[in-house]
Amino acid sequence: MLFPRVQTSRGELRIHESLDDLSTDLVEYISELSEKSVKERGVFTIALSGGSFLGLLGKLAGTPYDKTIDWFKWYIFWVDEHVVAKSHAYSNYKLAKDELLNKLPVLSSRVHSINDSLSAEDAASEYEFGIRQLVKTRLINASGTTDCPKFDLILLGMGPDGHIASLFPDHSALGVKAEWITFITDSPEPPPERITFTLPVINSASNVAIVVTGSEKAEAVHLAIDADAVGPNSSVLPARMVQPHKGKLVWFLDKQAAFKLNDVQVSE
Repeated sequence: MLFPRVQTSRGELRIHESLDDLSTDLVEYISELSEKSVKERGVFTIALSGGSFLGLLGKLAGTPYDKTIDWFKWYIFWVDEHVVAKSHAYSNYKLAKDELLNKLPVLSSRVHSINDSLSAEDAASEYEFGIRQLVKTRLINASGTTDCPKFDLILLGMGPDGHIASLFPDHSALGVKAEWITFITDSPEPPPERITFTLPVINSASNVAIVVTGSEKAEAVHLAIDADAVGPNSSVLPARMVQPHKGKLVWFLDKQAAFKLNDVQVSE
C-alpha cells in the first residue's frame, strides 16, 4: 500500500505500508529513470551509497526488469565508500555486489569502484580524477549551474543521526565545496577512513532518492523534512542539506520512519 504521495518543500514523499511495497515502488522508479535516461542520452549513470536499503533493490533482477531494463547502458558509481579491501565486510562495494550486482548483467567495466590499495586521500583523488574524465567525454553530464557532474540518479540511505553518504553532522566534510570527492579519517562510525561525494555533487544530480526505514530513524526524518522542525542542529542535519539545484528529490519511507512527520497522517 502506498499512502498518498505528498509534495513538500523538501521533495516528494512516498510512504509505504510495508517494505515489500516500498521495494516494488523503488524498483519501478529506478526502472523508469533508466528508461528515460537511456532514451535521452544513451546511458544511465547511477551512484549508490551503502546501507541496508540495498537489499530492497533485489527485485531489479526479477521479472519484468531482467528483460525490460537495458543493463548494458548502466554505469555504476559509489556515493561513498569505506577505505577497506573489497572483500571486507565493511566494503560498500562488497555489499552492493552481494545484494545486487551479482544478480544483474551489468558489464564489469562499467562498475566504477575505488582503488582500495590507496590511502583515503589518494583514493578520493583518484576517484574524482576518473569521474572528471568521464564528464569530459560526456558519458556523465556536466551540471549547467556548477562544475559538478550531473548523475542521472544518486541513491542514498540515512542514518539515525541524519547523516547521508559519509557526511556526518557537524563534520568539516559538510563544508567542502572545491572538490567533488573528499575523504575523512575520523568517521564517528567504523571504519574511520572513507571517501564521499561532497554536497555540491549530490545536489547537482538530476535525481536524488533517499530511502529510510524503521522507527529508530523517525526523529531524523522529522528533522530532515518538516519545515517547522526544531531540534538539535536540525538546520544543519546533513539529510536536510540535500536540496538538488535543478533536480528532483524523492523520499522513500516506510510508515515506521514517517510516523513523526507533521504534515502526513501516518499511524505507527
